[in-house]
Amino acid sequence: MSPQRLLVLALLLYIAWRLIRNLIREKIADEAEKHHNKEAQSDPVEDVLVEDPVCHTLVPKHQALRLRQDGKTYYFCSDECCDKFTENSGGN
Repeated sequence: MSPQRLLVLALLLYIAWRLIRNLIREKIADEAEKHHNKEAQSDPVEDVLVEDPVCHTLVPKHQALRLRQDGKTYYFCSDECCDKFTENSGGN
């Protein structure tokens, strides 16, 4: 076999190897994306918004300040709102 034929054969094998490698990488990336999308869709919403009774701001429940009074739990966006609520309810 002549050196030119060996060179062409080597070049063709290299091109085929690169194409196959890229196809495999794309397939792996597609499967990873599908898996990620399934996880993102199956995650339930775990947080709820609660309304501050003073300023009526919606606050994520896990971030809100809590005050338990008369058997009921109140949620506040800040210490200031909690203090205002306590002052107003204390006078009643």
